Amino acid sequence: MHALAAELYPICRSITGNGVRQTLEHIRRRIPLDMHKVPTGTPVFDWTIPKEWNIRDAYVADCHGHRIIDFARSNLHVLNYSAPVRVNLSLDELKSHLFTIPEHPDWIPYRTSYYKEAWGFCLSHNQLLAMDGGPYEVHIDSSLEEGHLTYGEYHVPGETEDEVLISCHICHPSLANDNLSGITVAVFLAQYLSRLPLRYTYRFLFIPGTIGAITWLARNQERAQAIRHGLVLTCVGDAGGFTYKKSRRGNAEIDRAILQVLKFSGAAYQIEDFVPYGYDERQYCSPGFNLPVGCLMRSPWGRFPEYHTSADNLQFIQPRQLAGTLRVVIELVDVLENNKTYRNTMPYCEPQLGKRNLYRSTGGSDIGVDNLAKLWLLNLSDGQHTVLDIAERSGIPFGVLRDSVEALVNHQLLRE
Repeated sequence: MHALAAELYPICRSITGNGVRQTLEHIRRRIPLDMHKVPTGTPVFDWTIPKEWNIRDAYVADCHGHRIIDFARSNLHVLNYSAPVRVNLSLDELKSHLFTIPEHPDWIPYRTSYYKEAWGFCLSHNQLLAMDGGPYEVHIDSSLEEGHLTYGEYHVPGETEDEVLISCHICHPSLANDNLSGITVAVFLAQYLSRLPLRYTYRFLFIPGTIGAITWLARNQERAQAIRHGLVLTCVGDAGGFTYKKSRRGNAEIDRAILQVLKFSGAAYQIEDFVPYGYDERQYCSPGFNLPVGCLMRSPWGRFPEYHTSADNLQFIQPRQLAGTLRVVIELVDVLENNKTYRNTMPYCEPQLGKRNLYRSTGGSDIGVDNLAKLWLLNLSDGQHTVLDIAERSGIPFGVLRDSVEALVNHQLLRE
């Protein structure tokens, strides 16, 4: 996963343009991605697909031709979606177009101007302090033209048409945690699920933030009603514990399932209520859709210093943390896939488990979690309680109950 992040890191992405398509082509080498193009000017609810942005070069050069700020050194140096410009300016004239982070003087900020035409440069504050009065040659070789918004979609079929949505944004340039970590976990999850027999159908979306989710929903209003569970993946590669932001519903099955997984993960975690700001969960959870979609992160966006800066680099995300996130999401899928409702076929008193070799042969004070799991399942499997319901009430890990379900079904003591 970290190697895939490193492969994608240099690409200058935005909400449209060649960088998006290049990123999707890299993903397409690993999973059979369908790419969709929506033309500039297309209305999507209250929004409109913007002009396509592409950039070839950008710099600020001193009177000797030395590039003080150079897009070739970091694609964060340019205000994302900058209009083309070629002028000569003094430092005082240029300053209104410069962005720095004084409290982190060696870091370059990430700034955008998607929906209001502007231009600018981002640089470290120390770079700014080292600049003299000028004049400076300012050049941004970019274009804002009629084109397309492009997104990728991968569909893993299951036994039913009910869907699990996995969504991540692909619009940030060289930002490893707030972009590439979600992409890489989603790609490897897709590869893993494609080899399994599945109850649910899984839909993976690789989309530009905000406008991409809005576009997909506008084009798939009917299909969206098949989504039973959903997860937005972002900021999942740093060393922080897990943070899960609930869906708008607050008690959706996925909200309960992720808590069950995190509770027994051994990792630090926190659960936060839904707020209508953040990533694309706010589009999926908008009142017209109200889909059961939460957001899984490690350190939440905006709450780690490296967020939207050049310090969110490949050293900031760690292979162990990426692997730990993938493991948690796979365990979440396991809960969703196996959270079924059963009925005890012998509901009048306990069936004798010992004669079926389902219970220990000697008595004692500690019956063991496996035996207790079987008793909880037999007691609450009345056709009204799911396995997740039983896990929550008993305090027994879902995986232990799932294994006990299999044993009881095999002995015809439970039926789905």
